[in-house]
Amino acid sequence: MGWFDDTKTNDLWTEAVRMLRKDKTLRKVIDRVGPCTLRPYRHYFSALTESIFSQQLNVKVASTLFNRFRDLFPRRNLTPARTVEILSGGVDEPTLRFVGLSRQKRAYVLDLAQHFVDGRIPVRKLSKMSDEDVVLTLTPVKGVGRWTAEMFLIFELNRPDVWPVDDLGLQETYKRVYQLTTRPKPKELNPLGEKFRPYRSIATWYLWRSTTKAPSVV
Repeated sequence: MGWFDDTKTNDLWTEAVRMLRKDKTLRKVIDRVGPCTLRPYRHYFSALTESIFSQQLNVKVASTLFNRFRDLFPRRNLTPARTVEILSGGVDEPTLRFVGLSRQKRAYVLDLAQHFVDGRIPVRKLSKMSDEDVVLTLTPVKGVGRWTAEMFLIFELNRPDVWPVDDLGLQETYKRVYQLTTRPKPKELNPLGEKFRPYRSIATWYLWRSTTKAPSVV
């Protein structure tokens, strides 16, 4: 059974929340934020392309530029083959600049598309691969590092036990929620997540959402 079984996903989060509420500090966050709204997202190529667009940009700007890029596709449906065509001379330079693709990001998106086209990213197998195998599959793509792969595991595949210690947002919210004097470094944050196994992804989601009264659906 894959990670896209909605019934299993819903049951899993119920079990995860029940376990995570044993931590008195996180319980307060859970009560304030409400149910975990993580749901699997099947459009792998689109998600990874958007992550490249978002690099070094604020969320609003990245969203605007990515939507402009989507406008270049029939029905705004991103496909790897059409992306290769667009970035290999199918669209003029001013248009590429208008959608926010610098030469570097253009190279990254093109490399990503080529990985999908030639099967180096096995779309149908990803949901059944181990977390580490997914990371090893994605990180050879230019512009995709471990952090991006971990976000993919959490938000697209909904893997329950990812603990992205390099994420500054997780470091900062852990410090604030647990009232630490300094922001924990990755090597310090790693053992702090052990109490949340096997649901570290869900704990991470709640810590991220602790900065707002109500979570947004991601």
